[in-house]
Amino acid sequence: MMSITIIALLVNLLIDTTDSFTVVVPRDQTVARVGSTVTLPCWISPPENAEVLEIRWYRQDQYSNPVLLYQNGKIIQAESFRNRSSLTLRSDQSGGLKDGDVSLRLEKLRIQDEDSYHCYVSGESAYDSGEVVLKVIALGSAPVLFPQPLDDGRVNISCKSSGWYPEPDVSWTSDERTVLRPGGVSRSRGADEMFSVHSWTAVSHSDAQLVSCSMSLKTGELRESRIDIQAVIRSDPSDPWKVPFIVLICAVLGLVGLILYKYRHKLTGKKQRDQICEDGFMKVGGDVNIEELRKHAVQITIDPEHSHPDLKVSEDCKKVRDAEEYKHTGEGFPYELCAVGAQRYKSGRRYWEVELAREHTPTKNYWLIGVTKHGNVRVKDRSAVTPSNGYWFLCSDGPNGFYISSDPKCDPSVSLSLTPRPERLGVLLDYGKGQLSFYNVKERKHVLTMKIRFPGAVSPLFNPGVGDQSPLIILDCPEPVETPVESSEPLLGNSSDA
Repeated sequence: MMSITIIALLVNLLIDTTDSFTVVVPRDQTVARVGSTVTLPCWISPPENAEVLEIRWYRQDQYSNPVLLYQNGKIIQAESFRNRSSLTLRSDQSGGLKDGDVSLRLEKLRIQDEDSYHCYVSGESAYDSGEVVLKVIALGSAPVLFPQPLDDGRVNISCKSSGWYPEPDVSWTSDERTVLRPGGVSRSRGADEMFSVHSWTAVSHSDAQLVSCSMSLKTGELRESRIDIQAVIRSDPSDPWKVPFIVLICAVLGLVGLILYKYRHKLTGKKQRDQICEDGFMKVGGDVNIEELRKHAVQITIDPEHSHPDLKVSEDCKKVRDAEEYKHTGEGFPYELCAVGAQRYKSGRRYWEVELAREHTPTKNYWLIGVTKHGNVRVKDRSAVTPSNGYWFLCSDGPNGFYISSDPKCDPSVSLSLTPRPERLGVLLDYGKGQLSFYNVKERKHVLTMKIRFPGAVSPLFNPGVGDQSPLIILDCPEPVETPVESSEPLLGNSSDA
């Protein structure tokens, strides 16, 4: 009887120790873009201090070669994940390792990182594990359409796009969203593991006015381009004199347009609008000397009185984020959440840096950074934040990518592909040269330069977006060595500033 009691006690003790915690992971797979930073959530329930436990993150069937191993307070990383993996917080409310949060952060994602990741936690007498599926995607370029008239009166339309992962679906539709049958689809895969897609279809005059070619991922993200098929059909190539005649007419009209443009101020007197429409951008993308840029650093703070009331600004006026009570009800980026800098400039070179990622938190996906005409305060929607209204910026709109400010009256919107996603953004305002430049500080790369005719004094512009864990933080750079002066010396290394 005594032996039975002892055995029962031992069994109960074993049950108590082996069932002391459970590893919890989300049921849904995690989806992230190439070049981005992602968090794979994993935590212990009930919460307990995980600093004394062994934490092993490993890929499918690679237990002995972990992505990250935390053991005795030290971290060991796999070679392919060196400087790209770390333990992080799954949310702002998390208490970290002391609270049982053992989530994994992966940076600069590659297509090869797509896999099933196992979160294995073990103690002296208990262990458990969970599996997180990571899907990596890449949104390709906008499709390029090329029409070719056929002898039978139809038009063959070619549609090409590259930079996709995984393989995208291709669809053709008419202006009434009627599905058109493709003539064929070919796909190829490059050394970077991304797909290039080429599709084509033939349409007639009766098929549609507009024809669209779209490429999409199963996550719902897509790229689409359209072409006016009727305009192509009306350009009948059968007349051998028609093409030279059209070319001659276009040349004459172009010459007349050039003359009118050159003397537009005298003819119309609309000098200010023409100047605004001359704003443009030039993407350089070369290496940059950050130390040289920081010689023009200035101290930037946010003016709370002239910022949106639904923004939470820190006491030192250096940090800003969306307030907890703010509810974004509209579609797209929340342009109204703008914060304006307390400083204003109308000469010289001024440089500042903005932190977009904090330790143990994902890099911000939503932000808008630039300058605005002094006096601009409230923004209602996208139509208000244009160069003609005095707004010049670079915007990160999450899965919608990056784009710069544009004016529909002058130019179409300009989208950019920035990989990796900037974790710290440098901004250089060269008022004298009429330039606003952006830099990826961590990668020491020049992103782009906007050419601007400033109408007067300008102030820094910030918008933290909504939904990110991290706030937008204005950093304190070293004071400039000397007062900024006008200079024609380029600040870029190994690239042209023209």
